[in-house]
Amino acid sequence: MSDRVSRLSRTLRHSSILAIAAEVKALQKEGRQLLDFTVGDFSSKQFPIPKELEDATVNALRAGETTYPPSVGIEALRESVRQFYRRRLGLEFPIESVLIASGARPAIYGVYRALVDPGDRVVFAVPSWNNDYYTDMIGATAVTVDCDARTRFLPTAEMLRPLVRGARLLALNSPLNPTGTVFDAQQLGDICDLVLEENARRGPNERPLFIMYDQVYWMLTIGGAEHVDPISLRPAISPYVVLVDAISKAFASTGLRVGWAVAPPDIIKPMNAIIGHVGAWAPRAEQVATAKLLDDTAGVDRYIEHMRGEVAKRLDAVHDALSSLQREGLPVECVRPEGAIYVSARFALHGMRTPDGASLETDEDVRRYLLNAAGLAAVPFNAFGAQGDTGWFRLSIGTVSVAQIENVAGALRHALESLEPALASS
Repeated sequence: MSDRVSRLSRTLRHSSILAIAAEVKALQKEGRQLLDFTVGDFSSKQFPIPKELEDATVNALRAGETTYPPSVGIEALRESVRQFYRRRLGLEFPIESVLIASGARPAIYGVYRALVDPGDRVVFAVPSWNNDYYTDMIGATAVTVDCDARTRFLPTAEMLRPLVRGARLLALNSPLNPTGTVFDAQQLGDICDLVLEENARRGPNERPLFIMYDQVYWMLTIGGAEHVDPISLRPAISPYVVLVDAISKAFASTGLRVGWAVAPPDIIKPMNAIIGHVGAWAPRAEQVATAKLLDDTAGVDRYIEHMRGEVAKRLDAVHDALSSLQREGLPVECVRPEGAIYVSARFALHGMRTPDGASLETDEDVRRYLLNAAGLAAVPFNAFGAQGDTGWFRLSIGTVSVAQIENVAGALRHALESLEPALASS
């Protein structure tokens, strides 16, 4: 790239997830019949937004709620978020702790910009969503923890202990994108204790270690899994925690762009300045509508009960289909999902030969084979910062029906049965 642009422009990597999704959409436009498990989005036909949210947005627009909102968010929505967390999570915050943004992404970017300087150490587990990109964007040093199925792809305190000394930010997410797994109280509580110990160790001139806790999927737990958060488990950690959330996932409202951060007021203030300077505030009409939605306890309960049921049907259908193939002896395994809209699946196809004689050597080879031979579009974990070719993929269920999932199982079985072991080298 030309040196006419900035160093960031020359070095910033494009999203692998979006590149794969664009490839899939191009193939679909050509008439290919594919089952798209790529982007963590929703089909409005499969998952319509709450009728209350739709009506309130339209009414707000008709009422003239079309001007700039306050950069920190309209007071009604900030208060609604505060009360929402009090009722549902038992968390108490002053209104000064709530910042509204145009979705969770700007809030996360605001956390990085407000807390982390170039060269600071940011600790996060892989696979995880976009922490590697944000770290690169601000010139910080990424300190990664490789996780696998043994810990449900989530870090433990013992894994983190050697890495947090001197670190500035620990990025956590539960339910986890891309794996659909959740922290339990013991695992997260131990991590909180580690952060408290680290901050107690630091001297008066040392900046503290913060946790950014992305809980944007917290209302979408399934199968008896329960969401936990750092502050509920360890109230003393509150001065060091930024919670990030949005309506995008629990209410299938990715395009309405309403999210928020909840943090100590001295952290919210610079985050507000950063987000305000780039105009990353949520549209006023959607803020007005979201405030009404969050205040409607019965309406939220009805919608979330239905949403969880529909999500669970699809996650279970994917898990059951892949588990059935595994029981048949085919090279597939998956982790039972506990939340979010994702299934973790491993296709152990490396070193096998396709019917046309090609050898599958990398996750990209496996991805393309599944796409072309089975019509299954998925995203490998290396798009989420994981190292190496492990065969693990994220399957997102937000745009597919149960019937479509069941229909692809036969094509996947045929594609897997068509593979042969690689020829032995002479």
